[in-house]
Amino acid sequence: MGFFLYSGILLVTACLATVEATVGSALDTEFYVTWAADHVKFLNSGQELHLTLDNVSGSGFASKNKYLFGNMNMQIKLVPGDSAGTVTAFYLSSQGSNRDELDFEFLGNKSGDPTILQTNVYANGKGDREQRIYLWFDPATEFHTYGVIWNAAYILFMVDEVPVRVFMNNKALGVPYPEKQAMGIFSSIWNGDSWATQGGLVKIDWSYAPFVAAYRNFQTPQTAASSREPLTPAQKSKLDWVKKSYMIYDYCGDKQRYPVPPPECQTNV
Repeated sequence: MGFFLYSGILLVTACLATVEATVGSALDTEFYVTWAADHVKFLNSGQELHLTLDNVSGSGFASKNKYLFGNMNMQIKLVPGDSAGTVTAFYLSSQGSNRDELDFEFLGNKSGDPTILQTNVYANGKGDREQRIYLWFDPATEFHTYGVIWNAAYILFMVDEVPVRVFMNNKALGVPYPEKQAMGIFSSIWNGDSWATQGGLVKIDWSYAPFVAAYRNFQTPQTAASSREPLTPAQKSKLDWVKKSYMIYDYCGDKQRYPVPPPECQTNV
């Protein structure tokens, strides 16, 4: 499954077909460095990429192409050890003040504490739809797969094929939905110690630098099937397990920020 490619002209397909995932593309052909080239390394003939943060700079990369709808997957191994205050972001985004954006943000932790994954959805420039979960594994010991299934009906955030969030198209309720702007794929590692760990109380310990996040096995975008129903019963059971066991924040339940829950909270399972 994958994305429609946008390369100056939006490719519109009337009928979508499910296809098998291909072998991961060489990252040095799919992506370019956006920030601090001396902090970015392509390894293994371009099959692996490392982003580095130290007390001089963070770093980042972006896809050469933009996409509209489909399935994006990347294997990532996060910063090991004491990574408190660091943020590793992996996301899709269009450009401009009215941008659309789908975020994975991995918030660094003290050694031994679970890593927090924050997801967010921007549509027509509006975000503030954060959810946070603890990951149920150590994401720094080996590579894990993080992906987004995005179509005209829903957005599904996945971790190792486990659904961790659904965001439905609720235009009928007056909720903007990202469906018209092609988005590039971006990632960066940066200093977020003003907010990332315990609300900014725990700062980066630079004696542990450099902090390195590793990437591999980006799946070349292809067309994807879509339906109105985002989850099978088995997937719904897994999502319920994640929400019950690992969710620590959901904007829909934040009565201080939203005395009246946003309308999409009625249907996002």
